Amino acid sequence: MRTRTLRAAAAAALFTTLLAGCGQEARGGSRYQSDKGKGGTIGLAMPTKASERWIADGENMAEQFRKAGYQTDLQYGDDKVENQIAQIENMITKGRRLLVVAAIDGSALTDVLRRAHDAGIPVISYDRLIMGTEHVDYYASFDNERVGELQARYIVDKLRLGAPARTGGKPYDIELFAGSPDDNNTRYFWNGAMKVLQPYLASGQLVVRSGQTRMNQATTLRWDGGTAQRRMDDLISKNYGAESVDAVLSPYDGMSIGIISALRSAGYGTPGQPLPVVTGQDAELASVKSIMRGEQTQTVFKDTRKLAARAVAMGDAVLDGRKPEVNNVKDYDNGKKTVPAYLLDPVSIDRTNTQLLVREGYFTADQLS
Repeated sequence: MRTRTLRAAAAAALFTTLLAGCGQEARGGSRYQSDKGKGGTIGLAMPTKASERWIADGENMAEQFRKAGYQTDLQYGDDKVENQIAQIENMITKGRRLLVVAAIDGSALTDVLRRAHDAGIPVISYDRLIMGTEHVDYYASFDNERVGELQARYIVDKLRLGAPARTGGKPYDIELFAGSPDDNNTRYFWNGAMKVLQPYLASGQLVVRSGQTRMNQATTLRWDGGTAQRRMDDLISKNYGAESVDAVLSPYDGMSIGIISALRSAGYGTPGQPLPVVTGQDAELASVKSIMRGEQTQTVFKDTRKLAARAVAMGDAVLDGRKPEVNNVKDYDNGKKTVPAYLLDPVSIDRTNTQLLVREGYFTADQLS
């Protein structure tokens, strides 16, 4: 009797173990398929509220995920890597079904994303490619090299480079700014711009009077406008006495505002010394108004509503067991894998076409008045 009881108990234990093993295999063997369909909470990890574009990105995604049938957990890291890691860890602990992450430092999330992978939580890298980990599933962004090309092409066209030299054959003076060194997009923006500017630098039509022509000399930690302003102050005081800056390659509107403040402090923007060509990115309201006033010259419009919609469509497809639509499977190598991506097209904006932003519904006419 005792033997039969022991055998029955052993069989029951074996059956329970097999069931548990089958359950683990089902979850791990085809990730994200075991709990398909709508519902649950999506974790949205955004980098900062210091930029209006990131506030818009987070709110747009939260709204669109809710319309798609999900709840959202929207967190901002205040540009502190440790904050973002803690927020993502908390999202994992709370069992968020999907993580959409715009990284503060694209190389600092390896360990926490391994935890997400182990928990069966898919990850979409949003706008900034997450580096150094195989545990990122998809990437939604804009064509970031094209952004740099648009900025540089605007400078070339505005200065009429390639046309007959200006009086006396004097070259044009330019200073170069790059984004944050811990943001992978910085490299794409820079490479796109240099692809356009390099021939004119090589021919001597463009001169960087400071000599700071390498990306690591031009980076601006956290894309900070105050940091850009201080660097522009320093560049002017050390390199421009009787000479004037003709153009500044700035990769982001928040930096452009700081750069223009430094230029104004040095006397630019007066009748005898006009402001140089100053580029930008993100079509932030303050910069669009600056463009309309004739201060900042150009920005690159990236419709974050469309980017949010793309990230939502990707996430919804993954959670529903479908393959998300992508349009680039070869260019975004994060050091561990080539991440399948969907890239949107950016648009150059200057004083001649700011009304495009109203027609697109990005701003109202009252906001630009």
